[in-house]
Amino acid sequence: MPLIPFRASRSRVTAVCGWAFFAICVWFTAWQEPLLEQRLFVLTLMLCVFGASLFVFARMAFALVFSGGLFLLLRAITVLKEEYLESPLMPADFVYYVRSSLFETLRRYPNIYSVGICVIIAVPIVLWLAWYGDRQLFRHLRTAPRASLRVGGMVLSALVFWICLLPAGPFEKVHARGAWEKMSDDADLTNFFVNLRDSSVHVPATSDQAAAAHDWQATATNVPSTIDPSHYPDIVQVLEESTFDPAPYAHCIVPECKLAMFQPDARTRGTGMLRVHTFGGGTWVSEFAALTGMPQDIFGPGGMYAPYVLAPRVQDSLPRLLKKLGYITVAIYPTHGEFLNGRDAYKGYGVDHFYGAGELGLDDWDETDKQMFDAAKRVYDKLKRPGQPIFMMILTINQHGPHDDPMSTLPKPFQNLLRGLPPLAALNFDTYLQRLHDSDVAMKGLEHDFLDREQPTVLVHFGDHQPSFDDQMRTLQRTLPPALVPYRDYLTYYMIKSNVSGAALPTYPMLDIAHLPGMVLKAADLPMDDYFSALTSLRERCNGLYADCADKALVKSYYGWIFNRLHVYQ
Repeated sequence: MPLIPFRASRSRVTAVCGWAFFAICVWFTAWQEPLLEQRLFVLTLMLCVFGASLFVFARMAFALVFSGGLFLLLRAITVLKEEYLESPLMPADFVYYVRSSLFETLRRYPNIYSVGICVIIAVPIVLWLAWYGDRQLFRHLRTAPRASLRVGGMVLSALVFWICLLPAGPFEKVHARGAWEKMSDDADLTNFFVNLRDSSVHVPATSDQAAAAHDWQATATNVPSTIDPSHYPDIVQVLEESTFDPAPYAHCIVPECKLAMFQPDARTRGTGMLRVHTFGGGTWVSEFAALTGMPQDIFGPGGMYAPYVLAPRVQDSLPRLLKKLGYITVAIYPTHGEFLNGRDAYKGYGVDHFYGAGELGLDDWDETDKQMFDAAKRVYDKLKRPGQPIFMMILTINQHGPHDDPMSTLPKPFQNLLRGLPPLAALNFDTYLQRLHDSDVAMKGLEHDFLDREQPTVLVHFGDHQPSFDDQMRTLQRTLPPALVPYRDYLTYYMIKSNVSGAALPTYPMLDIAHLPGMVLKAADLPMDDYFSALTSLRERCNGLYADCADKALVKSYYGWIFNRLHVYQ
């Protein structure tokens, strides 16, 4: 019996090892996704990458190692990012994170640095061994047929990969999930690849320059070159995450449904319904709108990932203008700054001082409103300088879901408080009211700290998205004017108060959250730049609306003005 040449034996062993390695990679990547359709989705993508690699390199074992290792490395990076940075891996990380904060992250997390060094050393060695032990395919074909086969194989693999990423493609169920699910569940690789398409951003359609100038030239103004900020008020702005006024809900008729934080008083300058652009999650887009004056959804599906893809390109915002006016700009955050790119996003918005849970000495995700407000006051006292005003953005998280803790864990007054609701809805609403009571008490303390004093101050607090209440929220009856019923799942509240006298702010049936920064500037009686002057004019001409404005041509010319003339986003 003739002996098998060593080279042939080596290539067979390499092929077997390649297939074994690929199978291991499938187990640790695709098969770790929670649902079967998600596993099949990732597996199909792996096979597409394998196919493309096979026809590019014309080596079976090398293609198996390369494609399997690529997905294994992606999975490892995802696990490391979630463990150390508490946020999922997104395609935008490879653009914005690498560019803005990679080395700072490695410095803070040496374990990630060590793993990176091991990967840099190990990957070339493994790939070299796979290449050296493998044999080249398609050598028996002539040059032209071989080239046609390889190009055709690459194109076919890429085409199938692209089809799998289509929202209406063969994996439609994988794509048909909300943004919060895609950023918070355990389907790490599924979410990464779905976000390849979701993270695309486009500027909305605009009018021509002549129409934009005709409609908005009159709003052009300039921030004074000589500024004396000593008479400007401090501005304290609170985003109450997952918070809404429960009074309009049909079953919420007990006294606990009427809280002082939603009631106007002698210091109130403006209050009313606030229209947000997310439901059940996505606080980061409310932050984006409240700081930049733009709702995220005008940028397409990718706008939902504003901290990653929009924040680095914003050229104007409320904090940026306030800095020009001499303000110290501060953010008080209830999670670590790396969560959902928060620290870098706020830097893009123009905030100079960012204090996450670590810097505040708090346990991220577990802070009450009182803890956040007390921490904010400590930071304020530390940074405050005579004659220099402060803008402070505080994000709370006390109302973050879920709201389905056992009823027995609630204080007695809030157990079985609401009647006539299904048990699950009642449990969620009772839990919400209990937490809201704590927020109401804390807000009284914040008003005392910042309004019961001589220093001129504007205090703003507003709600965020409505909580989902385990998918029960949309079923709850509420009393609303007919014009607001279509927006029922996107309504919360805003409250603007001041300890100095001033004219009442205009009221609207519904104020888009994108107009909130303009209202804050008006309450503080501050000069506006060209951008906020135009935004104020849009609010007045559209009766508090933004993209929902009835005059679509006006909105289109507004986009032409701010994007093409003022370049607020580049």
